[in-house]
Amino acid sequence: MRSGVQILLLFCLMLNVGLPAAFGQSKPTREEKVRADKAKVESEGFWIYNDLARGLEEARKTGKPPVVVLRCIPCEECVKLDDDLMEKDPVVRPLLDQFVCVRIVGTNGLDLSLFQFDTDQSFAVFFLNADQTIYGRFGTRSHRTEWVGDVSLKGLAKALQKTLSLHADFKNVKPSLAAKRGATPEFATPEQFPALKTQYGSKLDYSGNVVKSCIHCHQIGDARRTLQRSRSEPFPEELIFPYPHPASIGLILDPHECATIKDVVAGSWGEEAGLKAGDQLQTMNGQPLLSMADVQWVLHQADAAGAAISLEVLRNGSVKKVLLKLPAGWRKTGDLTWRSSTWGLRRMTTGGMVLEELTSAERQDLSIEEGKMALRAKHIGQYGPHAAAKSAGFEKGDVIVAYDNQTHLLREADLIAYGLKETRPRQVIPVQVIRSGKTLTLRLPMQE
Repeated sequence: MRSGVQILLLFCLMLNVGLPAAFGQSKPTREEKVRADKAKVESEGFWIYNDLARGLEEARKTGKPPVVVLRCIPCEECVKLDDDLMEKDPVVRPLLDQFVCVRIVGTNGLDLSLFQFDTDQSFAVFFLNADQTIYGRFGTRSHRTEWVGDVSLKGLAKALQKTLSLHADFKNVKPSLAAKRGATPEFATPEQFPALKTQYGSKLDYSGNVVKSCIHCHQIGDARRTLQRSRSEPFPEELIFPYPHPASIGLILDPHECATIKDVVAGSWGEEAGLKAGDQLQTMNGQPLLSMADVQWVLHQADAAGAAISLEVLRNGSVKKVLLKLPAGWRKTGDLTWRSSTWGLRRMTTGGMVLEELTSAERQDLSIEEGKMALRAKHIGQYGPHAAAKSAGFEKGDVIVAYDNQTHLLREADLIAYGLKETRPRQVIPVQVIRSGKTLTLRLPMQE
């Protein structure tokens, strides 16, 4: 017979609650979690905690490559590979022993000339040399909560193994790694952005409220976009659709490998290039690939107006050269609506509305033909600048059929992208909606 504790544990698992909650104990606050995490990591001594300089010095002394994990502890809603899982994994842990392991838990003071990554993540890994050459990146997301198709411990192990191989041959491979660092950023560290400089310092405040002192990863991207909007300049597509997922060009990669194609979408640019399932991507534009994130890095650098990317592919034991051609506007196929940063973009372009596409049946009921805009207001913001649509008279359930006289914006992402590129703050645009069978024209203010 099961004991009472066993039954309670099973009940908790079924309801997805923890034992403390089941026993009525209060959950630890974010502040308590961050402080407990720091105490635990420092007492165990395996990871160097929030001290990159010390990690690089240790790497120079030992000859080991540094692995730097950017992990935002306060972001409870963000999905990540937890350090505990990494340390306990029988394959990953022995590999980590061959690295100097550094853990960064906030982006305050982060060197943005070195750490350039998709800031809508809260878990990103950089594999470095002690001289700060980047071997590669790890960490990909394409959904707010699901991560199984993007990252895995097996994939991380493969990336660690390949890093060690590159490290052993560093003198020869170093030239091929140069492009893994991006252009010099406008601001050297996050707290220098105008939107952040009055609220945050260069270090976490452990003497006060450490959580409130932390610059989260997504705030870097938010600050970039806020600055761009305040300048009343069109948004470049790389700022709207950053770090394109390989799936957006038709490549479904295996998360358990470095950069192996699991499937190729029919009719995609990947198929047009001749890529096939089972192909192992060795290099893109000469850069060795350690993970899906490395593929995204190369795509992120590719011109939105059109690009040709050279690949070396291992297929059936031999290396083949492939040219991947991307046409003008290729980035627009990506999805941005899963990103936490989209909330700020909605403030700028939809007045705080969250939009969803109508089904074919719903289109028929409203006599809206396929290929024409039909975006329903799923949510109307209620407070502050996110209530601009509410103040303008929009209601939940309104179906937008024209936005600034455009009727071809089929996805919420398309509408947001158009708004960022073609409208300016304080401009008021006409928006046509269907409500209760009637067509109305409302005026929507664009915002910073």
